[in-house]
This record gives sequence, structure tokens and C-alpha cells, in this order.
Amino acid sequence: MNMVKLKTVIIGFILVGLFSFKPTKGYEFAVLKYNGGGDWYSNPSALPNLVKFCNENLNTTINPAVKDVDVGSVELFNYPFIHMTGHGNVVFSANEAENLRKYLIGGGFLHISDNYGMDKFVRTEMKKVFPEIEFIELPFNHKIYHQKYNFNKGLPKIHEHDNKAPQGFGLEYEGRLVCFYDFECDLGDGWEDEAVHNDSKEARTKAFQMGANIVQYVLIGE
Repeated sequence: MNMVKLKTVIIGFILVGLFSFKPTKGYEFAVLKYNGGGDWYSNPSALPNLVKFCNENLNTTINPAVKDVDVGSVELFNYPFIHMTGHGNVVFSANEAENLRKYLIGGGFLHISDNYGMDKFVRTEMKKVFPEIEFIELPFNHKIYHQKYNFNKGLPKIHEHDNKAPQGFGLEYEGRLVCFYDFECDLGDGWEDEAVHNDSKEARTKAFQMGANIVQYVLIGE
């Protein structure tokens, strides 16, 4: 990507912070690739399935061809929504953390779904990205839980990990939610092809509905 295009993309994301995204043809979503040995690729069917659900139920026209993008790449700025998952270690270099910070400050959005075992690592690495702010648990009346679908008790429980209630955490930068982190919930597994985990229809429906809420909140900002 040349500098002119990069500046245009960055300016576009800055405008996103001022003027909400509106669903238009050509949006693409991506899965975040990171170092450290964690399996960033662990749910290959999840995000494509969520995109399909959103296009069918939110009237969005998101490109179904989901991409993979390195955390340190300038290509990150091409996507309004990035999904991150895995079971283990996550490592951001200083340059990667700075790149992710610029992306999020510029209007991008990161959704993290703990596939089990990444919590202590992702918290440490996101602290490199935003040393000045902490993850906060979002209240059940937060708008992200009340888009097309209402979740009056917060995140649905999709998979059992440590017999704890699901929690939704956020990073807010200058009043804007830039990252949503589902913990003890596993939305990404709920978006996978049905045969992968054999989740109930009810659980998968709730997972997709909550995922659609996140997407609607990011793209429309209502």
C-alpha cells in the first residue's frame, strides 16, 4: 500500500470516529494474526458464518470473503472490524502494539473471543497497546447488548470453561469503545459450523445474535 492510499485509509477511519459507519457494499472483515504460538486460526468458519448471518439478518452487504491480517501490517487499516481468538500465548512486538493502537484510535474495532486459555496473555499484550486504560466490565444496559437483539443479562453462555458466568469487557478510549472482549462465553465457537462443536440450535442462535449486535454497534453506532 502506498503512502497516499494509507493516508486516505487513516483519514477514513478518523472520520469513522466522527461520523458513524453505515453499511455499504464492499466492507471486509478480518481475523487477526499474531505471534507467540497461540492458535489465532482456531475457528476458521466462525467469522465467515457471522458475516453470512449479518448479511441475512441486518441487511448488511459485508464481503463474505474474510481475510487474515497481521497485527503489524498496514493492511489492518482496510478493515473496520477485526476478530481475534485463540487458546494460548499472544505476543505483540512494540511496533505491532503501536500499529494496533493507531488502528483502534483511528476508528477501527477489535473483537476478542477467548477460546479458552488466552486471558492472561491477551490482557498483558493489550496493555502494551493501551497502557493508560484498563479493561472494564460493560454493564448489561450497554448499547452493545441492545441492538437488534436484546441481551438483558449480558453475554450468553455458549461453552463451559471454568464454571464461571460469561463476562463482556471493553476498552474505551476517549469515550469510544474500541475493543470488546468476551470471556467465559466463547462466541467464536458458537459461530463455527454446526458439526464442529455440536452446539444446540439455541446456543448457536444466541451466539450469532450477540455477534450481530457487536457488528451493528460497530458499523452503525446506534
